[in-house]
Amino acid sequence: MAVSFGVRTTSPLQLINIDKEVREAIKDLEAENGVITIFCPHTTGGITINENADPDVCRDWVANMKKLVPANQPYYTHGEGNSHSHVLCSLVGVSEQIIIQDGRMLLGTWQSIYFAEFDGARNRTVYVEYTKK
Repeated sequence: MAVSFGVRTTSPLQLINIDKEVREAIKDLEAENGVITIFCPHTTGGITINENADPDVCRDWVANMKKLVPANQPYYTHGEGNSHSHVLCSLVGVSEQIIIQDGRMLLGTWQSIYFAEFDGARNRTVYVEYTKK
């Protein structure tokens, strides 16, 4: 069984912490021991895990993604003008799996789950599915 929640992005490229929404999904799914899969059904958005303590990490991530895959390059042939967004999505990926133990995510001390926007601002959907141990 899966549940979903919405994410509203405000920038063309950004990371949004979705820990709270995922914890609510875990409660809704009555997940105790097993694995959750967090999935983004979009070709220009993704899911990733990164540090949650220093906001510079997210700022550095955005700055370096822009350098890694720049927008509006003459060699892009995709007609919608967002080829870079599709490339970034493939690099980051659209899902993460996290172990659930006693109803809690087994994340490291500084780890959080992020929705990665590559073509915002948009309204997005994220799914969380629980697989019981």
